Amino acid sequence: MRLMVTGGAGFIGSAVIRHLLGSTDHEVVNVDKLTYAANLDNLKGVLPNPRYTLERIDIGDAAAVAAVFGRHQPDAVIHLAAESHVDRSIDGPAEFIQTNIVGTYVLLEAARAHWQRLPSGRRERFRFHHVSTDEVFGSLPAEGAFTETTPYAPNSPYSASKASSDMLVRAWHHTYGLPVVTSNCSNNYGPFQFPEKLIPVVILSGLEGRPIPIYGKGANVRDWLYVEDHAEALLAVLARGRVGETYNIGGKAELSNLDLVRLLCTLLDEALPESAHRPHRNLIKFVEDRPGHDLRYAIDTTKIGRELGWQPSVNLEEGMRRTVRWYLEHRTWWEAIRKRGFEGARLGLKTTAPAAAGRP
Repeated sequence: MRLMVTGGAGFIGSAVIRHLLGSTDHEVVNVDKLTYAANLDNLKGVLPNPRYTLERIDIGDAAAVAAVFGRHQPDAVIHLAAESHVDRSIDGPAEFIQTNIVGTYVLLEAARAHWQRLPSGRRERFRFHHVSTDEVFGSLPAEGAFTETTPYAPNSPYSASKASSDMLVRAWHHTYGLPVVTSNCSNNYGPFQFPEKLIPVVILSGLEGRPIPIYGKGANVRDWLYVEDHAEALLAVLARGRVGETYNIGGKAELSNLDLVRLLCTLLDEALPESAHRPHRNLIKFVEDRPGHDLRYAIDTTKIGRELGWQPSVNLEEGMRRTVRWYLEHRTWWEAIRKRGFEGARLGLKTTAPAAAGRP
């Protein structure tokens, strides 16, 4: 089976490809623009491999996308390519509209044309798996959890762009018959996460003795999903999910941001007993909250457990311990990112002037 993975050099995409190349005999075509958050070093552990091909293209380039489908003739697509950092979407939404909405449209059209040309047996087996986020559902109160039928209520440019892409995928299935499956996941964490997200920011700040920022009062609650568990869930949805259906994927691990940071500080204390920065929780600094910061996300995983037999296998403390250890042992990985000019500056405070009308 030949799988096209978009965004395969990113955090989640690379976990999927590592899983595919390490434990299956599938061929993998990695379609990635290689933007700032992409990193081919994420795949060093499984490359070179004769079953792997990289296609460096923009998914918004219709001609390039069509050519890739023509060259590789995939049996399925796992669509992960996306601009994904909420703070960046607040300061610069245009790239999120272009990649997440227009790019998904281009992929859907290319996939539809490819699917319609396949011989009957392969046509019946073809799947387009669209990977989305729980942020499309908006914010929850103190009780309850998102299900697959929760109404959409996105509150950031990022989540709005993902909600839009979800609706396009739904429409291409119901209008054109394209065999799609969709998944909506909770917050991922683990090795190789680009160091602008909360968990690597906390780990690296603690390691270096810099202030550890917490937005607002740290009361916002998230469900945390270990990225390797997510990769396995995505492949289960692709292989066994019902066409046209949506599956929520979560880690069953809710924690407030403040409690999460305190846990990471404790794990840093354990891992770095000689550190001059112990106890690391003394580095915590409360900073201005993110505009429109959703209070709580929680995922009901009943459907994927019942239909596909998937459950997360890594609990929160063990997953966080593995993650802390990984960043401490892979300093060259994140130092190389910093050398490319990324310093981890705070974004998302609405300080960027909007683009002129007609010039996104």
